[in-house]
Amino acid sequence: MLIGTPKEIKNHEYRVGLTPASVQELVSHGHQVIIETDAGAGIGANDHDYEAAGAKILTSAAEIFAQSEMIIKVKEPQPDECKMLREDQILYTYLHLAPDRVQTELLIKSGAVCIAYETITGPDNSLPLLAPMSEVAGRLAVQAGAHCLEKPQSGLGILLGGVPGVAPARVLIIGGGIVGDNAAVIARGMGAEVTILDRSVPRLRELDNKYQGTARCLYSNTATIEEELATTDMVVGAVLIPGAAAPKLLSRTMISNMKAGSVVVDVAIDQGGCFETSKATTHAEPTYIVDDVVHYCVANMPGAVPKTSTYALNNATLPHALSIANHGWKKALANDDDLLNGLNVCHGKVTYQAVSDALDLTYTPAHEMV
Repeated sequence: MLIGTPKEIKNHEYRVGLTPASVQELVSHGHQVIIETDAGAGIGANDHDYEAAGAKILTSAAEIFAQSEMIIKVKEPQPDECKMLREDQILYTYLHLAPDRVQTELLIKSGAVCIAYETITGPDNSLPLLAPMSEVAGRLAVQAGAHCLEKPQSGLGILLGGVPGVAPARVLIIGGGIVGDNAAVIARGMGAEVTILDRSVPRLRELDNKYQGTARCLYSNTATIEEELATTDMVVGAVLIPGAAAPKLLSRTMISNMKAGSVVVDVAIDQGGCFETSKATTHAEPTYIVDDVVHYCVANMPGAVPKTSTYALNNATLPHALSIANHGWKKALANDDDLLNGLNVCHGKVTYQAVSDALDLTYTPAHEMV
């Protein structure tokens, strides 16, 4: 199969769909790989590195899209990229379609086979291709939030871990999954007082056992959230419903009742955000203020640490890329229910239930397409 990776064009996105090591693996299985020039610059991989791994370097994204049978990216295709896709071409990347009607309609129009990293499943309904970026985003969320708490960023002007004689900041993490757990690791490591909210009692037991009293683990409901917000300095929104729009857990009223200068970090912004006041921002302009509360809602948070993120992501995405390339998309998906769950749009039809529900579009079961 001829596989292509263009340079990412989303604002301040430095990750790349394939590392040189991944290219070498694909080439060793008999596939051809083409890479847009400078696509790997953000992770310190130059064109020569890719050529040494067996790739051919092309000068434009248009050439990559025109020649490739499968496109491997990181972020969702931007409108100009969507328009370069063609019928039966495979797109393998993050999509996050539920809050994005424009992208969804462009992918439907393209006729391409669109496989989303974030809905491919693993054992026990885990999300193994989302997990590495969730780990990165959870850890970055606290770093970013700590910076936003500084007075020059319009924050409260407090140090996350405090100092002897001065209390540390209080961090509220809503959602105890991979994002929330990793946020708690960093917040605790920086010395903050941490509270984790979740609606799964078994998960709360796991987290309570892990943190051994160094983080409070509470059942999540509106009353608890409102009570915690009164004294919270930073909130990390870490709630995910696979493939669907994120639930709005903090209302505008709740936000307005928070302390002036407090910070909210919405890690669920790729899926529309879990705060009513959330809107997607970029690394160029990462924050805005609503009711004196600093909002950090960067939609590609792991792009700030592209080297870590790209290698972690490729560890998870490469096995499925090889399966698709080795067997063709229909056979690969027909033989692997977990991979089949990644099919979101195919030949002009929406094939993921949560996306069709969120956008009120006709749903076609994925298995009917293979």
